[in-house]
Amino acid sequence: MSDSAYRVETTSRLAQWRIDNLASCTYRKSDPFKIGNWNWHLSVEKNQVLFIKLYPNLTRDNPPIASFIIQVLCSVGDRKALIHPGITNKQLKNNDDFIWVIETPLTGKFIINVEFLDLKISSPNDSEPCSIWAEGYSQRQSSSTALSCLSRMLSESIHTNITINASNGSIGAHRAVLATRSPVFWSMFSRDLKEKDLSTINITDMSIESCQAFLNYIYGNIHWDEFLTHRLALFQIADKYDISDLKEACHENLLEDIDTKNVLERLQNSHLYQLPRLKSSYMRYLVEFGKIFDIRDHFNAFLQCANRDLVAEIFDEILATWKGL
Repeated sequence: MSDSAYRVETTSRLAQWRIDNLASCTYRKSDPFKIGNWNWHLSVEKNQVLFIKLYPNLTRDNPPIASFIIQVLCSVGDRKALIHPGITNKQLKNNDDFIWVIETPLTGKFIINVEFLDLKISSPNDSEPCSIWAEGYSQRQSSSTALSCLSRMLSESIHTNITINASNGSIGAHRAVLATRSPVFWSMFSRDLKEKDLSTINITDMSIESCQAFLNYIYGNIHWDEFLTHRLALFQIADKYDISDLKEACHENLLEDIDTKNVLERLQNSHLYQLPRLKSSYMRYLVEFGKIFDIRDHFNAFLQCANRDLVAEIFDEILATWKGL
């Protein structure tokens, strides 16, 4: 049997195992696949019924507290899916913690989809468990004295020496801070450009609220809810001013919570704002992982009003993917 029979394809929160055939009285365990902080396994056992197990390969303490949706999609017929009611905040330690027993006969090829809604770990001080995705972002926020001082410099306008003009307001900032965070700003302030003489930067395609969030990130004082609200605008400005860490943080976060409810809107925005990495990821989620079939009606409506170039790209991706099956 080829190695591909055991391979699980993944995005940041979605795992998909394609099984071409599973004879009676058969057991199969997938290769490990990485989701969050853990390597995971899926296993299937077919006897009179089908048993599906999902479990982490624990090599350390603090097992995951998982929330996920799992479904089995049979390729025979009308691609009807068997959907588990869902798991919420269940701690998974071994291969007996989650078992799905399916009595419906499945023949031919079928696909197992696992979509992780959240993964949490227990807090050492016995407080509420923390989401690893929220935690990953918060850990990047330094609580050092230096960052506190930078935050005060911005919030209290201490010795600001440059003004940023957004679409609906202005805010003061500091040349040195901007220049050390962005090679574009560094070049702008080092050469004989109008921004150097006028001590202003015009970013008129950005609202003052998004601009404030952008500066808060640069000065080390952005809050999680603020980041979530403005992450698309932050992705754009990070790309424009070559701030790689902010760009990567936005990119990863915009992928981490992708689901069938928001993927079409995200796909449209990534095309509109010319964000090819995001667009490619959303396209893969829809087409390669077959999520188009889960939102067939919404997708048909989307095609009626979406950008024509984007529609053409989607169909090119569908044809290329199906040709390879």
